[in-house]
Amino acid sequence: MRACKIIVGLFGLLWVLAIALFLIGQFGLFGQDADPLAGVFLVPLGLPWNRFIDIAPEALWPWLAALAPLINLALLSMICRLFGGRSTD
Repeated sequence: MRACKIIVGLFGLLWVLAIALFLIGQFGLFGQDADPLAGVFLVPLGLPWNRFIDIAPEALWPWLAALAPLINLALLSMICRLFGGRSTD
């Protein structure tokens, strides 16, 4: 159970860091130049859900890419709740 919480927490931390880098690069915060590849760290965190983003209007693509890892985080949390409490002894 403890390992499961660590994995979910680490995934959440990586997601928050990736969103921070996305916002800094997208909007040029803190004197950083605007970078079109600012969301590159969100791609592996949001797979496979970010493959369906092109169905939505193009104006929503960056925001849907930022939210796609939330689905994986929710799934990880649900799996931990369902199977994390069981012991094998």
